[in-house]
Amino acid sequence: MLSSEKIARINELAKKAKIEGLTAEEKQEQIQLRTEYIAAFRASMIETLHAVKVIDPNGNDVTPQKLKDSKKKRLH
Repeated sequence: MLSSEKIARINELAKKAKIEGLTAEEKQEQIQLRTEYIAAFRASMIETLHAVKVIDPNGNDVTPQKLKDSKKKRLH
């Protein structure tokens, strides 16, 4: 995940954008930080999904095939 300093900077830039606007450099920094944040979030979500196994009430594994395939690709 992103460092707490970068997250704080994202929030700082968002607040400044609402109040007074951003300079061109700050807008570029905001775009870069948001892109990093989204990439980190997606990676974290994928890792979480790879840890999921869906079991029905009868105890059968009903994990979607797409998720199973994704797990296999990750292992290779």
